[in-house]
Amino acid sequence: MKAAFTTHFKRSYKKLPQEIQQAFDKQLNHLLKNLRHPSLRAKKYDESRNLWQARVTGHLRFYFEIKGDFYVFHEIRVHED
Repeated sequence: MKAAFTTHFKRSYKKLPQEIQQAFDKQLNHLLKNLRHPSLRAKKYDESRNLWQARVTGHLRFYFEIKGDFYVFHEIRVHED
């Protein structure tokens, strides 16, 4: 699988502290190798939009969709419990 990032995602990512960016990069590496990696806790978030959610940290999530051979990243933000 390959990664593609929306403009919105790129802007949000750039605003994050470097240690959070590094945590996302690590999770991205896991995702590209294995959607079911346990630290991701990836799950379908919105069935109608084919939107998935996965974990960066305990309080930060990223949202993406699967289009063919690509994960298209839309959002990275604080997870509201």
